Amino acid sequence: MAQTTIQRALISVSDKTGLVPFAQALVKRGIEIISTGGTARLLSEAGINVTPISAVTGFPEILDGRVKTLHPRIHSGLLAVRDNESHLAQLKEHGIQAIDLVVVNLYPFAQTIAKQDVTFEEAIENIDIGGPSMVRAAAKNHAYVTVVVDHEDYEEIIRQLDANGGITEQTRRRLAAKAFRHTAAYDALIAEYLSNQVDERTPEKLTITFEKVQDLRYGENPHQQAAFYRQPLAESGIAQAEQLHGKALSYNNINDADAALGLVKEFERPAVVAVKHTNPCGVGIGEDIAQAYQKAYEADPVSIFGGIVAANRPIDEQTARQMAETFLEIVLAPDFTSQALEILTQKKNLRLLKVGRATQINRVPFRYQSVAGGLLVQEDDVQDVSRQEIKVVTERAPSEAEWEQLLFAWKVVKHVKSNAIVLAKDRQTIGIGAGQMNRVGAARIAIEQAGDKAQGAVMASDAFFPMKDTVEEAAKAGITAIIQPGGSIRDEESIQEANKHGIAMVFTGMRHFKH
Repeated sequence: MAQTTIQRALISVSDKTGLVPFAQALVKRGIEIISTGGTARLLSEAGINVTPISAVTGFPEILDGRVKTLHPRIHSGLLAVRDNESHLAQLKEHGIQAIDLVVVNLYPFAQTIAKQDVTFEEAIENIDIGGPSMVRAAAKNHAYVTVVVDHEDYEEIIRQLDANGGITEQTRRRLAAKAFRHTAAYDALIAEYLSNQVDERTPEKLTITFEKVQDLRYGENPHQQAAFYRQPLAESGIAQAEQLHGKALSYNNINDADAALGLVKEFERPAVVAVKHTNPCGVGIGEDIAQAYQKAYEADPVSIFGGIVAANRPIDEQTARQMAETFLEIVLAPDFTSQALEILTQKKNLRLLKVGRATQINRVPFRYQSVAGGLLVQEDDVQDVSRQEIKVVTERAPSEAEWEQLLFAWKVVKHVKSNAIVLAKDRQTIGIGAGQMNRVGAARIAIEQAGDKAQGAVMASDAFFPMKDTVEEAAKAGITAIIQPGGSIRDEESIQEANKHGIAMVFTGMRHFKH
């Protein structure tokens, strides 16, 4: 392949950003423009000479515009191999002219189905057929045809026409790859929408698409390259957050921020979560967000240093002043008052992320985890149990005060890496044991962290106790109530041990492994 010249362009776009000046620049350089429908009208109104598609095909646009470019005179002009004598002879025989540049982007399917009141019929009508056909034909024949699906590439096309008189092979190949990504993403959205309509939750082929948010400073480590993508139709989450201040995010920053946001969503009352390496290190609930932050900070004032903090209420001046006393990497909140921003933006590297309603609505329905050569897909862990569903298995039932702390700790423990143990007291975590190879080890870590505060606290475990040893450790520390899933063949040993020490224990019947 070599550099190609452009004599004839076909333009048909839904997104008309920058189109008129681009088309004017093409005409100025002697390029003929063929166009369709609304694009042709816009260009004509701007004084640009346009050849209607019907003048090329000899056939009118029909079926309310559903059929206009699906014609041999268009696709032969796109797909002909220019150094194939037989192809050229056939073009000449049928009076078909080659098309050298295709500028097409597709019906706004994603924007259509994102509307709250969209009907199924409206969604179907916004599935583009002719556009993807032209894009794919041009991209296949990129040895001779330049395809543009993004207005960001207009400037480069004009620059190369002026510098080289044509478009380089490298650019055509790059644009062809981009074009196939464009149509692949488009088809993936349609497939996802239609699969959802018939409740195909785990189809035989998983076709998902993500759009790039930004390149990241680095991955888990500085020697690893990384980027951040989001699902086009996701309503809220860390991918939709607006960064108000601070240096660029890294891979670990986003992972930790997502973990913090996932946990703070659990609470209706003012809550603050501090996270380190995707595990919560301090969680607090207060009468207001300042008190909640103070509780989260006091839960583990050592681990919060350099941590990520998420709140489910806007950050006000008082809370901002408290936060400013500690080195934090990120603060996420629905919003920040002007006074809070004035205080926190004095820390030039502190990232401030405005997440809007993301702390109040449901999480994404599925989670994706890559493995070597594959992808694991599961529903997000959003299910919970009510107090009425929880079974008291010991002689003593929890007091009302213990019930409040047990339910609080249960919400937290599901967000801690397994094996997980959480100790709580006064609407505050006081000890967290995360990611241990055995449960009693996680309990000992949590108890050691809590120290004297463990007296009168409650314990939550993400999974059942395979032996009574965790209850023994809880009793030594002064724990008064335990919440756990139950289901071990040795449950009775744990129940008897709890009864022996007057500990109230309840079973949820639901575990919360987190790997």
